[in-house]
Formats: sequence, C-alpha cells, structure tokens
Amino acid sequence: MARVTSDTATQARHGEPVGEQPPSWRERLRRYGYVAPRRADVRERLVPPYPPPGRSRVWGLFGLDEDDARRLGRWAGWGGPLLVALFAGLLRFWNLGSPHAVIFDETYYAKDAWSLYKLGYEGTWPDGANDTILRDPAAAPLGDAASYVVHPPAGKWVIAAGEALFGLTPFGWRFMVAVLGTLSVLMLCRIGRRLFRSTALGCLAGALLAVDGLHLVMSRTALLDLVLMFFVLAAFGCLLADRDRARARLAAALPPDGRPDPGVGDRLALGWRPWRIAAGACLGLACATKWSGLYVLAAFGLLTLLWDVASRRAAGARHPYRSALRRDAGPALLSLVPVAGAVYLVSWAGWFASRDGYFRTWAENRRGLSPEALPVPFTDWRVPLPRFDMTWVPAPLRSLWHYETEVYTFHVGLTSEHPYQSHPWSWLVAARPVSYFYESPERGEHGCAADGGCAREVLALGTPLLWWAACFALLYCLYRWALRRDWRAGAVLCGVAAGYLPWFLYQERTIFYFYAVVFVPFLCLALTMAIGAVLGPPGSPERRRAVGAVAAGVLVLLIVWNFIYFYPLYTGIQIPKDAWQARMWLDTWV
Repeated sequence: MARVTSDTATQARHGEPVGEQPPSWRERLRRYGYVAPRRADVRERLVPPYPPPGRSRVWGLFGLDEDDARRLGRWAGWGGPLLVALFAGLLRFWNLGSPHAVIFDETYYAKDAWSLYKLGYEGTWPDGANDTILRDPAAAPLGDAASYVVHPPAGKWVIAAGEALFGLTPFGWRFMVAVLGTLSVLMLCRIGRRLFRSTALGCLAGALLAVDGLHLVMSRTALLDLVLMFFVLAAFGCLLADRDRARARLAAALPPDGRPDPGVGDRLALGWRPWRIAAGACLGLACATKWSGLYVLAAFGLLTLLWDVASRRAAGARHPYRSALRRDAGPALLSLVPVAGAVYLVSWAGWFASRDGYFRTWAENRRGLSPEALPVPFTDWRVPLPRFDMTWVPAPLRSLWHYETEVYTFHVGLTSEHPYQSHPWSWLVAARPVSYFYESPERGEHGCAADGGCAREVLALGTPLLWWAACFALLYCLYRWALRRDWRAGAVLCGVAAGYLPWFLYQERTIFYFYAVVFVPFLCLALTMAIGAVLGPPGSPERRRAVGAVAAGVLVLLIVWNFIYFYPLYTGIQIPKDAWQARMWLDTWV
C-alpha cells in the first residue's frame, strides 16, 4: 500500500484510492491526439531531416510494399510539385488570349513593354492605339518620342519577352506573366516542402495557390504585380535554402557527440553563401519591377539575420546576437543591398543605351543637384539646403536620380479617386475586388441565349473561402510564433507583413486590392500550416488522424468548389446575368 501523507490525502479526489495521483494534463490530452514532442539532438534541431519515404501507412492502401513506397516517395519530392504546377499551368494558359481586349492597366504595361522591345525605352502612343493594336498588331502606331512612366522597367521587360515571341497580341503580352504564375506554384510546392519537411504539405500549399482566384487572374493579365510576387517568392525560397545550408555547416562543425559547442556557435565563419546572393538578385529584380520591393528587401534582410542568430544559439553560442552581428551582418548586407542595387541599375540598360529616354540627358550641362532634385522628405525641411556638387557622378546616373525623384513625387501625391480603390484593412476579407473587364450582351448578342441577358467579367477576386480561412490561419501562425517560438510561423508572417503592412503608410494614396497578390503565397503557407495542425502530429492515434484528415479534406474540397464556382468570373466566361448576380456575395463586389 502506498504511504499516505498529508500531500497525497489532500490531492486525492472523492471515490479514488488514496495515494493515486490524478492524470496529468498530457495524459488527458493524449486521448485527443496529443503527442509529447521528442527531444531532438542538436544536429537534428539545426537541420531537421525529411521523413524517410516508405513508412507511411497510406502507401499500403495502394498495395505498395516498403521498397516501392520508398522509390515513389523519392520521386514525389519533385514529381508531386511538377504535377501541381502542370495543373496550375493548364488553368493559366487555357484560352489565355481571351478576352481579346486591352483590359484594365494592360493599356499601360503591354504597350510600354512593346516600346522597350522596339526602342529600349518607353515611347508614346496616340489616342485609339488600343483599337489599332487589336485590329492589326503590325500597324501598332508607336512613336519614338519618350513617354513619362512611373515604374521601373524589369517587369515590363518580362512582358516584352512574351511579345517578342508571339507579337503584340493579348496572348503575347500575357504569355510570360502566365509562365511566372505557373512557376510560382512550382516554387511554392518546393518552398512548402522545405519549410514543413513534408512533400504532401508542400504540394498542398502549391495547390491552394493554383486555385486562388486573385493569383489566377493576375497570372492571366499583363500587370506588374504578379511579376513582383514571383521575384519576392523566389527571394524567400533562396533565403530558405541558404538557412538550411548555413545550419548544415554549423552541424558539421560540432563535436562528434553532437553536443552544443560555444566555439562553433560563436566563432565559426559560415563562408560563401551563394543562395543569399541569389536572393539579393531576386530582390533587386523585385525593386526593379515595383518600388514596393524595397520593403521586402528590408524585411527579408532582417529575417535572414535573425535566422543566423537562432542558428548560432542552437549550435551553442553564448552570445548569439553579438556573434551574428560580428560575423553575419556584414556579409548579409553585402549579399543583399549592393547586389540588389546593381541588378536594379542593370534593369535600366535600355534607357542607358539610348539618348532618347525620358530625362535621359537631363544632367548634361548641369554641374550638380539642386535641392529641388532631392526626394520630397528632404525638400520639406525648413532650412535652406545648399547645392551639391555631383560632377564626379556620371551624367546618366544623375539623370536617373532626377527621374527617380520625379517618380517618387508622383507616387506619394497620387490621390485621385478611382471607383475600385480600396483600403488595406479590407484586403484580407476581399471586400473590394477590381473589375478588369465587363460586358453584358443582351439575348441574341455574342451568343447569349439567356432571357435576362448575359454577363462576362474578369474580376480580380481571391477565392473567398481560401482568404477567409487564411485570416484564421494567420491568427494560428501568430500564436505559434509568439507563444511557441515556431520559426516557420514567423517566416510566413514576415512574408505577409512585408507585402501588406507598408500600404498602411499610404492610406491617402489611390491603392487597389490586387496589390495583395504579392503576399498570396504566404497566405497559402499559413493555411497549409494550420491544416497540418488539423491533421495532427506524427504518432497521433489512428482515430485522431482520421478525424483530422476528414476535417482538413472537407476544408480543401470546399475551397476547390468555391474556386470552380467563381471560375467564370476569373476567366471572362459568359454566363447568364442572374448567375453572375448570384456570385455577387457582397454588395461591394459590384
């Protein structure tokens, strides 16, 4: 008999034998699928291994033995993402030339891209040029006089590549954007696989991106924001690969018994890091597409430095922040900022090579930069500013600087009203989508057979159930990052914040919901992480895993159904007017 003390007597409940302890909270939660985390060694914490293929019970349901499952599992690491990307490509390239029209801001970027291809800089177009282009692309009335444009040229060069292949046609100017949209799905599959150490979850993240309506519409429209999203996502993937390689070097330098070593954590130099340089190049291309890439550059620079701090702490560093600042901050800065700046300048090669681009010869016969040529924050000072002698700077660079200050002034002063502008607070719930194209033929016109007439629209609207579920997933990621110190949740939140929060600084500016496409991949990662939690951790009881699989499967199927339901509005398919009206779930969607 157990010895009875005052402690055990007071802890015993009525009806329980004296001396027996009540079940712990872990024991109570175990019936709901809780599995206590296994204490991993240092090397495994630095570089978590991928689950070995062939051990999942799912393979047995298909009659595969362990060897076959292992071979199939190795193939699935690339085969699964490629199949998801193939599905995404079919959606994005099917009938890509429809509508046969210049829709929304294609009127700027499609023609600017053609100008870059033909002249090296943006030329001018007469009124009515769109109708001429659609009727006879060979008669495109491009003038060689320089046109004032307010976005850098990299994204337009991407669009121009498709026009060089297929001409100045709707299919031609949308082709390369569709390519990048498809490749971004492939990238997200691989990024999700690396982030979650699961091929299934990686493919799920890519599949969610493939069926997001906003991503689909932007992949089928010649605007710059999808190009910006692609380079931002590529930079994130490069930094993720760099993190794994840096942590692998720390793990390899640890003592044979794998214990933490302050000498390794504090003093080991991580050497040549090509993936971080590649990230700098991608961020440079992002900035050279739209200036909002600068915020992503700053956020990702801080993110990769914090990853280095965490890596050194895990390896045993006594002073991880000090060690990371001393050994990693400088190389990180050089790998990102100068590389991004150099890539940005290279994107202006066509403008530099010509003498006819807008402001191209502005600095000639000027000896310096006046205060009026400085960015707006400096010219708002209440003290007199001297003239700066900048004769040592080549005239083309001074001309570009002047051009950029003029563009900055335009952007911060853009407050003209637009019927589809929206506040950033409304973006996550998709409250105000943007109609790119709309026509409503009557019965008997353009093949319309409905009594009440028909409607045909291209609506930049995210798949509603995906976005609304992602709002809850972001709260889950915030919990995982703030209370459980889950670095994966922090990385996802960083991607969302870098593409979303800066727009709150420009609430008076004319801004649109489709800018949110930049952080759509990170919403898909957040939702995937939440679905992974619903599925349950490895080692959970069979019943818990089954319930989680059913709940997760129902959510995914509902999202896919929602995408199919709104698909006609994403691709401009003609439907009866009452069917179109039934899809206007919110009054603000009209």
